[in-house]
Amino acid sequence: MGAQDFWVAIIVIGFCFQAQVSSSQNLTCNPNDMKALEGFMKGLETVLERWGYNFSSDCCKWAGITCNSSSSLGLNDSSIDTYRVVKLELPTKRLMGNLSESLGMLDQLRTLNLSHNFLKHSLPISLFHLPNLELLDLSCNDFSGPIPADIDLPSIQSLDISQNFLNGSLPPSICDNSTQLRALNLAVNHFTGDLPPGLGNCSALEDLDLSTNALTCTGGLSQGLFRLQKLTRLSIQDNKFSGRLSKEIGNLINLVRLDISKNLFSGTIPDVFHSLGRLQYFVAHSNNFDGQMPPSLSASPTLSLLNARNNSLEGSIDLNCSAMTSLASIDLGSNRFYGPIPSNLPSCRHLNNINIARNNFSGQIPESFKNFHSLSYLSLSNSSISNISSALKILQHCQNLTTLVLTLNFRDEELPADPTLHFERLKVLIIANCRLTGSIPQWLSSSSRLQLLDLSWNRLEGTIPVWFGNFSNLFYLDLSNNSFTGEIPRNITGLRSLIDGRISIQEPSPDFPLFMKRNVSARGLQYNQVWSFPPTLELSNNNLSGPIWPEFGKLRLLHIFDLKCNNLSGPIPSNLSGMTSLETLDMSGNRLSGIIPPSLVKLSFLSKFNVADNQLYGSIPTGGQFWTFPNSSFEGNNLCGDHFPPCPPEVPDDDPSLGPWSPRESNKYTGMIVGMAVGFVCGITCFIGIDRYVWTF
Repeated sequence: MGAQDFWVAIIVIGFCFQAQVSSSQNLTCNPNDMKALEGFMKGLETVLERWGYNFSSDCCKWAGITCNSSSSLGLNDSSIDTYRVVKLELPTKRLMGNLSESLGMLDQLRTLNLSHNFLKHSLPISLFHLPNLELLDLSCNDFSGPIPADIDLPSIQSLDISQNFLNGSLPPSICDNSTQLRALNLAVNHFTGDLPPGLGNCSALEDLDLSTNALTCTGGLSQGLFRLQKLTRLSIQDNKFSGRLSKEIGNLINLVRLDISKNLFSGTIPDVFHSLGRLQYFVAHSNNFDGQMPPSLSASPTLSLLNARNNSLEGSIDLNCSAMTSLASIDLGSNRFYGPIPSNLPSCRHLNNINIARNNFSGQIPESFKNFHSLSYLSLSNSSISNISSALKILQHCQNLTTLVLTLNFRDEELPADPTLHFERLKVLIIANCRLTGSIPQWLSSSSRLQLLDLSWNRLEGTIPVWFGNFSNLFYLDLSNNSFTGEIPRNITGLRSLIDGRISIQEPSPDFPLFMKRNVSARGLQYNQVWSFPPTLELSNNNLSGPIWPEFGKLRLLHIFDLKCNNLSGPIPSNLSGMTSLETLDMSGNRLSGIIPPSLVKLSFLSKFNVADNQLYGSIPTGGQFWTFPNSSFEGNNLCGDHFPPCPPEVPDDDPSLGPWSPRESNKYTGMIVGMAVGFVCGITCFIGIDRYVWTF
C-alpha cells in the first residue's frame, strides 16, 4: 500500500467514526418506552431518585434502566434510530404502590427485577405477555390474588414470584409457550390445588421450587412432573401432598437435590435411587413414611446428605458405607429404628454429621467409634443408651468432635470425674434430663472452646466451678434444675462472649434439631442451628446462695437471665440496667431484700420480669416495660404502686430509706393513725360535753 492509499484509508475510517459518534448522539429514548415508564412511576407511592424529566429527558439515563439501540436489536422500522429499554432493575429500593399495566408496553424488555420491595395488589396481566422477557423477578413483595390465567412468555428463562401473598391454583398455561424456561420459583405463597398436568411441558426446566404453599395431590404427584427429565432441583417441601411417592420419581435422572419434606406422603420410600445417579441431597423429613429404608438409598454413591427425620421408618440402620463414598450428613432422628447403634458408621469415611436421636436404640456406644476421626456432630439423645463412662471414654478419641448431644440417656448414672477425659475441640455439650448424679467434673475445664453447655434437669451437686469464667466463647449456660449450692462464681460475670460478642459461631451441621427444655410437662423448644439459641445464663431451681453480683451488669449481650427458686439474698443491683439486650429477668423465689431499682426501666427489650416471693419493699418502678408486667410478677413482697395499693404521696419514690412499707415508716403511719384516732375521740367527747351543757342550762 502506498502512502496515498494509507492516508485515504485513514480519512475514510475517520469519517466512519465521526458518523458513528454523530449517530449515537442522535439516539433518544423510544416514546412508547418513555410512556410505559411514566405509567410505572404513577403507580408508585415512592419517589424514585434519578428518575423523571427533572433528572433527564432521556429515560435511558435513569437509575436501574439499561437500553440498547434499535439497530442492535434488529429493529429497522424507523428512519431515526432510538434506544429501547431492555432491562428494568430496581431491587431493594423500598418501592411501594401498585405495578402498572403500562409495563406491558416495554416490548423489548429482557430483564425485569423489582424484588425485595413493598409492591402490592394484583400482578399486571400485561407482564405475562412480553415477547422478549427472559428474566422476571418479583420475589419478596406484597402481591396478592392469583397468577393471570393466560400466560404467553415465549422467551422466559427465569420466573421468580416467590415470597408474596399470591393465591389460587397454578394456571394450566404456565408452560404452554415457555419452552425455554429453566428456573421457576413460586415458593412461600398461598397457592392451592393440584399441580397442573401442563407442568410437564416445561421441557427445559432445571430448577422448580413450589415449597411452602398449600398444594395438594391426594393420589401422589402429578404425572406431568415426572416428564421434567432436565430437573436438577425439585423443592416441594411444606405443602399438603399426600399418598404414596410414585416410583416414577426415578425418571428424574438428573436430580441433584430432592426436597419433599413437611408433607403427608405415606407408605414406603420407593427403591429407585439407583436411577438417580446424580442425587446429592435427599430431604424427606416430617412425612408419614414407614417400613425400612430402601437398599438403593442405603447404597447411593453420590448421596451427600440424607435426611428422613420424623417419620415412622423402622428396622435397623444398615448403611453400605463401602458404596456411600460421598455421605457426609445423615439425619434419621425421630423414627422407630431399633437394635444396637450401627457399629459400621465409622467406615463411612466422609461422614461427619449424625443425628439418630429419638429412636429405640439400646446398649452402649460401639468401640468402633474410637476410629471415627471424621465425626463432628453426634446426637444420640432419647435413645436408652447406658454406661456414660464408657461412652465418654470412647468419644474422646473422635478428634474432630465439636457437638455432642446425649440427653435422656444414662438414667441415674454418675457423671464421671475421670481426669483422663479430654474433649479439646468440643463447642456444644448437652447432657440434660438424665438424672445424673455427681458434680461438674474437672476434665470439662479443658474444653476451652465451649460455646453452649447444657447440664440441666439432672441431680448434680456441689458448687459451680469458678473456671466457667474462663470459657471466653461460652454464650449459653444452662445448669438449672439441679442441686448446686454455694455462691454464683463471680468469674461468670466476665464471660467475654456476653460482653463484646467477639466469637464466630460455626454451624456444626445443617438443619439438625437441638432442644431447650423449660419445664417438666412441656416439650422442649426446638432450635435447628446453634446460633439461633438466645444468649442465656439459666441457673434456676438450685440451692444457690449469696448475692447477685453487680458485675452482671457488664453482660450487655445477655438475653435470658434466670435465677428463680434459689436462696439468693441481698439487694437487686441497680447495675443490672447495663444488660441492655435482656429479654427475660427472673429472680423470683429467693430471699432478696430492698427495693426494685428504678434504673431497670432502662431495659427496653425486657418482655418478662419476675421478682415474686422475695422480701422486697417500696414502690414498683414506673415507665419503660414495667407497665406490661402482670401483678403475679410482684406478689409475695411488700410492694406498692400501679400493680398494688398506691404508695402514700408523702414518701419519695426514689428514696429507699423512706420506703412506704419499711419498718420506720410503718411505725410512723401507725403513730399517725393512733394520733388521728385520739383526736377524733377527744373531739367527740368535747362535742358531747358542750351539747350536755347547752341542754342542762
